[in-house]
Amino acid sequence: MISPVLILFSSFLCHVTIAINTCPKPDDLPFATVVPLKTSYVPGEEIVYSCQPGYVSRGVMRRFTCPLTGRWPITTLKCLPRVCPFAGILENGAVRYTTFEYPNTISFACNTGFYLNGTNSAKCTEEGKWSPDLPVCSPIKCPPPPIPKFAKLSVYKPLAGNHSLYGSKAVFECLPSYAMFGNDTVTCTAHGNWTELPECREVKCPFPSRPENGFVNYPAKQVLYYKDKATFGCHDTYVLDGPEEVECNKFGNWSAEPSCKASCKLSVRKATVIYQGERVKVQEKFKNGMLHGEQISFFCKNKEKKCSYTVDAQCIDGTIEIPKCFKEHSSLAFWKTDAWDVKPC
Repeated sequence: MISPVLILFSSFLCHVTIAINTCPKPDDLPFATVVPLKTSYVPGEEIVYSCQPGYVSRGVMRRFTCPLTGRWPITTLKCLPRVCPFAGILENGAVRYTTFEYPNTISFACNTGFYLNGTNSAKCTEEGKWSPDLPVCSPIKCPPPPIPKFAKLSVYKPLAGNHSLYGSKAVFECLPSYAMFGNDTVTCTAHGNWTELPECREVKCPFPSRPENGFVNYPAKQVLYYKDKATFGCHDTYVLDGPEEVECNKFGNWSAEPSCKASCKLSVRKATVIYQGERVKVQEKFKNGMLHGEQISFFCKNKEKKCSYTVDAQCIDGTIEIPKCFKEHSSLAFWKTDAWDVKPC
């Protein structure tokens, strides 16, 4: 008969042996799962490592059996992320990325003048493919520009299909008698439309006034319009102050208002002056007077230094002011020296 003490001792040894030989919970591997996953395993129980979706295994030893020693064998298994194919070069654009591995995302952008035809980003999927499909950069196009009222296109070179690419330009001009307000050139923008169109307005000018001591000629029409011209002239001894030809501008005014200015009679009978860089005698050069705008320089004496200097005088609409320092000597005062004969200061 077996002793009850012996039976109890044998049961205790058996329990200790089983406790020692139990395998613990297996080590965690990055991006891997274990089936079945328990806190302990008895010898002979089997586990299988598998990589999570989006990861692939590298190395060996995926299946393990709990040994009698209660220690799991060392595994060299690694789960690495799937790598999506090279996204390529986005023509007329750029691809921005860090890596092509799952689950990273890449983004796309187009150069100026192009737009994304497709998605602006794509993700590397569990299967190692890009989703959604990669986009393309398509050129931005503008439809034919609308033509403003009373205008026509003077420069426009569309593509096939009568469309224009980003940056293309079109130039307008107004019909006769109409003036343009705004820029005559429009540009195809990055939004696929044209910049602001100009406006053509009919412009009329009043009949130009005849200047005093002169005349004006203009088209024999009932109404004078934008770009019409008028010509001015003056009678003898008068000089036109302003342009000979004027034009009706976009604001309904003439580009200038010429006038006729009178000539100047010199009160000096005898003097040598400087005119256009040369010495001339007023009694010879200006016997019929000076024209408006002409300028001469009189010689004056510096009595203290016994030298001469010049002072300018200009004919302004019939009036010329003779410098006060100028002294005109009588022809009888032959012993006096004129200023123009004295050395310059």
